[in-house]
Amino acid sequence: MDDIPLSLLIIALAFLLLASAFFSGSETSLMSLNRYRLRHLAERHRAARKALRLLEKPSRLIGGILLGNNFVNILAATLATLIGQRIYPKGDLGVLISTVVLTVTMIIFSEVTPKTLAALKPERFAFPAVYVLEPLLKLFYPVVWVLNQVTRVILKIVGIKEDQRGHLDLSTEELRTVVNEAATLIPQRHQQMLLNILDLEKVSVDDIMVPRNEIVGIDLDKDWDSIVKTLTESQHTKLPVYEGDINHIVGILHLRRVLKLIEQRDEFNKESLRTQVREAYFVPEGTQLQTQLLNFQRARHRIAMVVDEYGDILGLVTLEDILEEIVGEFTTSPADSGQDIHTQEDGSYLVDGTVSVRELNRLLGWNLPTDGPKTLNGLIIEYLERIPDPGTSLRLSGYPMDIVQTNQNAVKTVRIDPAWQPKSLAETAET
Repeated sequence: MDDIPLSLLIIALAFLLLASAFFSGSETSLMSLNRYRLRHLAERHRAARKALRLLEKPSRLIGGILLGNNFVNILAATLATLIGQRIYPKGDLGVLISTVVLTVTMIIFSEVTPKTLAALKPERFAFPAVYVLEPLLKLFYPVVWVLNQVTRVILKIVGIKEDQRGHLDLSTEELRTVVNEAATLIPQRHQQMLLNILDLEKVSVDDIMVPRNEIVGIDLDKDWDSIVKTLTESQHTKLPVYEGDINHIVGILHLRRVLKLIEQRDEFNKESLRTQVREAYFVPEGTQLQTQLLNFQRARHRIAMVVDEYGDILGLVTLEDILEEIVGEFTTSPADSGQDIHTQEDGSYLVDGTVSVRELNRLLGWNLPTDGPKTLNGLIIEYLERIPDPGTSLRLSGYPMDIVQTNQNAVKTVRIDPAWQPKSLAETAET
């Protein structure tokens, strides 16, 4: 070693420091790669395919990188000691100085800097690195294999198996976080649609169905003129047909099937109407929207009757109702949402007590509880534990409401001021 020029030793030390920086940055960059993006890039990027192949065996990859990193670090420490002894041949001062200088240099230039760059730009660092790492891993394979076997034995002793490493499956909440973090890459409307799809498993048909008292249908027990009037004035294309009571349902009628019969008045009667009725499709209460959407697709239906455990009809749900949960309401203004919400001159709303809590939350941007009663009327009655009198004011979950009209068993109309900002989540009703 004494015959080697000092300048050559310094050049060799600089090379080893660069090699150490390479191994440190490679480890950080490969472990920081987004696995889903990597799989996408692998379809057309050779370096991405190599990186994905290396990451399939992380123990082998980490073992090879650490083997190379520790080898160059130890060699660098040896050279630094020789250089220190060359500069200060007497005493241990040269060794001490070389140790301190090498430690600081390695931390800054071989650890912190390359790992920071690799974490910030993992693809830019990892993709070129794989062309060097792949042949090195093949070259060091026997040594790496022995190291991995020893590691497996140690892990087995402490009760850990290699196949217990984390998998890439994401939960619903993790997917929600991914969508939220991709806000700059996804248009806001598309982002909201993705979040709504994830929410389908939290919502059931009970939350969006038309309650039985609001179902518009054809009662065959009524006189023929009333039936014809319902057919000609209906705003819906499909109507349930029943006899006397909605529980005695005959089926579903598509108005398109009876248009020609209406023109043939002499031949159009209850019997000919029955021939056009299609068998009703029933779904149990509590069915998740995600499941019901697939059921609609399999059964090739667009409308279903929701029944309870006794077979009594609770309401009606359509494919369009589920799609609205994904894409949002087809109307953007509360005033256009139907007959349930009416805008007043002062900016407040007169709301029908039968409006669903979910619809009210969506239109006004509120957070009324949805895990209890499904309608505003039910929510108010549950909160007050009585039928309120007109003129009663309350703050429900912090939101102010004035009871305008009631009848003997329900709240008919409520005034709501959306401009009010709640101070607390729940306050005692004020009468």
